Amino acid sequence: MFDFLKSKPKSARPLFESLGTDMHCHLLPRVDDGSKSEEETATCLRILKAAGFNKMYFTPHYQFPRFPNVEEDIKNRFDDLKLDLATNGVYDGPELAGVAGEYRVDSGFKERLDNGRFSLIGDKYLLAEFSLHQTVVGLDQVLFDLQMKNYDVILAHPERYPYYSASSHVLEHFKNMGVYFQVNILSLSGFYGEGSRRKAYEMIEKGWVEFLGTDMHNTLYAQALIDSTYDKKIEKMLSKHTFLNNTISEPGMPQMPGAKKI
Repeated sequence: MFDFLKSKPKSARPLFESLGTDMHCHLLPRVDDGSKSEEETATCLRILKAAGFNKMYFTPHYQFPRFPNVEEDIKNRFDDLKLDLATNGVYDGPELAGVAGEYRVDSGFKERLDNGRFSLIGDKYLLAEFSLHQTVVGLDQVLFDLQMKNYDVILAHPERYPYYSASSHVLEHFKNMGVYFQVNILSLSGFYGEGSRRKAYEMIEKGWVEFLGTDMHNTLYAQALIDSTYDKKIEKMLSKHTFLNNTISEPGMPQMPGAKKI
């Protein structure tokens, strides 16, 4: 079933060894708009390893009503994937450290917050995302409510929200609140367009970005990641800036007060 794992991976430089951990991807098969099969997942994981990542956290979408995922089911699917990879062929990808989620602030978010139904990255960080099309009234209140329940919030890919500039007073307000920012690595290579690329670099230079993530969905993203390992501007940026990816704790560490472990 997994004979393709034995084939030689495409060439990629281990440019992201300093990060070590990828804390944002959609490689759990058949649960959202990411990987469609175990084979595709394993291929992407192998490429991530070649690019320098040694640890992975899966973060499938929780977005109502498009992706009405349930934490218990996602955890079971993650365990099944680990078992499949361990027992079917030679697995040569990163350590599969845990499964969390990328939570869209949408109409169902308040109920989720009230019930504490979140899966966290490393039992610590909650990865949140906004609409990619239009802002929502009251986002600062949502972030404040999360913090009042002792969640450490990471805002996913702020460079991709077209209604915020790199110097946005709203983003600056979020930073002053203590919200962490995670930029997509592929934004830095222009995968999402010049606007996102420019904003990503500007926010990094302002010192606003604590995490980099691949946000990998499939083999198209994986090929783009390979290409990014030869990007001299990304290489120079990594030599100048330090990120927190490799500080994410192992699952099983003491949980943040107010967070319900799934």
